[in-house]
Amino acid sequence: MDGRWALTFLGVACAVGVGSIYYNQPLLQVMGNTFGRDARAMEFVAVATQLGYGAGILCFVPLGDVAERRALMMRMYAAVSVALLLAAFATGLTWMIVASVLIGLLASVTHIALPMAPDLVSHERRGKAIGTVMTGLLLGVLLARTFAGWLARWPIGGLAGWRTVYIIAAVMNLAFVPIMYRAMPKMAPRESLTYRQAMQSLWTLFKTEPLLREAGMLGALSFACFSCFWTTLAYMLDSHYGMGPGVAGTFGIVGAGGALIAPVAGWLSDKRGTRFVVTIAGATLTLSFLWLWWSEHWHVPVAAHVAAMVVGVLALDMGQQTMQVGNQTRIFGLGAQVRSRLNTIYMTMYFTGGAAGSALSGLAWSRWGWDGVCVTALCFIGLAGLCHLTGYSRTHAEVVVHVPAGEREAA
Repeated sequence: MDGRWALTFLGVACAVGVGSIYYNQPLLQVMGNTFGRDARAMEFVAVATQLGYGAGILCFVPLGDVAERRALMMRMYAAVSVALLLAAFATGLTWMIVASVLIGLLASVTHIALPMAPDLVSHERRGKAIGTVMTGLLLGVLLARTFAGWLARWPIGGLAGWRTVYIIAAVMNLAFVPIMYRAMPKMAPRESLTYRQAMQSLWTLFKTEPLLREAGMLGALSFACFSCFWTTLAYMLDSHYGMGPGVAGTFGIVGAGGALIAPVAGWLSDKRGTRFVVTIAGATLTLSFLWLWWSEHWHVPVAAHVAAMVVGVLALDMGQQTMQVGNQTRIFGLGAQVRSRLNTIYMTMYFTGGAAGSALSGLAWSRWGWDGVCVTALCFIGLAGLCHLTGYSRTHAEVVVHVPAGEREAA
């Protein structure tokens, strides 16, 4: 497989894997109806999935540096299909939370695929390659919500429609196993380390790479802001306009337009530097949430509110995608042989932030409604701005940090 098609394939792989953790967001209300639980209780499903994903990134993604990657990815796609079936047949909230943790753990296969992108191109095109694969990833994030929201309207064989979503998702992930076997060559590990050595090196990398710590904090805070919107969208649409999960899912199509910015963000990272890209991303996220908050107070017809939300969602997703491309272009420049572990640290921080955003936005919604959600999101992005203004990259804009000596000796 040549480089161009390999990047496309990696993008599809990321879309299939990451979609598994986002099916629940437009379905929380209908799942709550099945289990007899309210919005505050059902937020634990979204939080459990994201915490599971963060734990999976921490536990499984380092294997991408020390194991044969094709076989590892095939096993994880097969396993996530089993976890999705467990969710499909959940009989109560506790079962659903456990299944959601397992889905998150195993769907971390996405971040074994993503660090392969820079290996396929020259150093000067690293940002563009990451942007291409990230396009697939974000399309998976956003279109998963659309897929889930509309498919939930069609029950199969007497099963509730939300269960149908998980069954079909399980089939999709399982089907990807033979496709990967045929499409991907075997991929030898980058280093001869044991799993224990790889895990121990995570702390060394975190401790010695200030740019990695800064990128991780920015990623966590921006994703917390992003999660505030998507976790509570279905509740807001139902409460304010009487719209169901299908409409909430449809906003995923709108947000998918933001994925088109990824190659541009990658190109800008290569040409203007990642600090410039991260600055643009933070400003876009701030303006998008101010717009989403302000527009909900207009005294206009419902159609005008929906149109305003479309604009806000598009800006929100463009900002988040730009932030992600800028941050990952930064960290993947710190050492080719440790990219999976760099991504492990970054994405663990990233999804911990997402889980915090989901949890706090659910609390804010239950107490203060949409105003509370928007204020919470703006607080997260305000903290990200403070980190960006005072962080390491303020005085070391494009430093490529050496790989720690301990890493080279371990190899």
